[in-house]
Amino acid sequence: MGYLRRMPAQSPPRPPRLLDQVRTALRVRHYSPRTERAYVRWIHRFVLHCHKKHPLQLGEAEVSGYLNWLAEHQQVSASTQTRALSAILFLYKVGWGGGVGGRGGG
Repeated sequence: MGYLRRMPAQSPPRPPRLLDQVRTALRVRHYSPRTERAYVRWIHRFVLHCHKKHPLQLGEAEVSGYLNWLAEHQQVSASTQTRALSAILFLYKVGWGGGVGGRGGG
């Protein structure tokens, strides 16, 4: 009789990280690489601004606060705020199929 080898226990595969999920969603929808980079950067900045909380835990107040912070403290233009908002809305509506804060709707 042969020896039985013990195989090390394998942990279940980890789900893709947030920004990897965003990249995949953008690529599936054929967004340009430049738009992909911009959206990922804006979402990353948003998460950092909210003290690394997961966006599903955040709501409209945090999104509004972030956009106000961009305007007041970073002195970005209205068009730049619009781009940041577009990236965040993509994350919530297209990436997760829901609204801000994980809620469904328009």
